[in-house]
Amino acid sequence: YHAIMEECQGIKFQSKKEARYFRELQLRVHVGEVKYFLSQVPFRLDGGVKYRVDFMEVWTDGSIHWIDVKGFRTEAYRIKRKTVEANYPIKIEEV
Repeated sequence: YHAIMEECQGIKFQSKKEARYFRELQLRVHVGEVKYFLSQVPFRLDGGVKYRVDFMEVWTDGSIHWIDVKGFRTEAYRIKRKTVEANYPIKIEEV
């Protein structure tokens, strides 16, 4: 889908857009908007399928945001996202 991998601080990201979002999250932590974040958080689905959300952000107000950085939304992605949201009490946001 024409995504160009990019490395940032020794971490390989699937796209330049995802690396850019990672840098934005670091700034948000620095200014105190976000307490911390995790990347590539796995969810197990039926049939041995694993789905990884790009970022889990814990904000200073206590809220948790589940973020997927997408350039192109494949049908497989849409199905897995709906399955995760149906099986776990989360809502995945796309940027």
